[in-house]
Amino acid sequence: MNTGSLFIVSAPSGAGKTSLIRAVMGRLPRLELSVSTTTRAPRPGEQDGVDYHFVSREDFQKQVADDMFLEYAEVFDHFYGTSRRDVDARLEQDVDVILDIDWQGARTVRRKQPDCVSIFVLPPSLDALEQRLRSRGQDSEAVIQRRMAEAREQATHFGEYDYLVINDQFETAVEDLASIIRSVRLKTARQQQRHASMLDWVLA
Repeated sequence: MNTGSLFIVSAPSGAGKTSLIRAVMGRLPRLELSVSTTTRAPRPGEQDGVDYHFVSREDFQKQVADDMFLEYAEVFDHFYGTSRRDVDARLEQDVDVILDIDWQGARTVRRKQPDCVSIFVLPPSLDALEQRLRSRGQDSEAVIQRRMAEAREQATHFGEYDYLVINDQFETAVEDLASIIRSVRLKTARQQQRHASMLDWVLA
């Protein structure tokens, strides 16, 4: 049985999910972000093997055929997938793993690993979301409008998740996300598994 926990974090594009995850990872030990495989091109500053594993559509389809993904989905005309082997290896080493995936992938993972914990992040308003998308300075007007339309649709799936974090005040949202992870780590079943020898005197 794995001693690490699997967390899913999803959000509409521009909700600040990536910044929240990075901040929480800087505060909590034994917490890692799964590096997804994708067919999209790298954005400025992204590194292969660090931000994503960037592959061709042909390579991706081969991995699908070989059943190498815990989940995969098509988003904005590109494929994204999570390596089953990489995730299992980290969980077995008592490392908690975050999957930064969309609601489609989250549905698949929940079916395969029902003990995972799912978290949805929302911005405080659509206006705030649009401002964040524009502040990136990376997308054309057409892309921004498409992302806004997609964000509205994505947001309707928040009710499928275990937890909802509103990213209005960043530090508050970081602490909310960290609190969820801490609470899962303190569940009795996990504590008993992780500290079995320490609890011998109780169970004797």
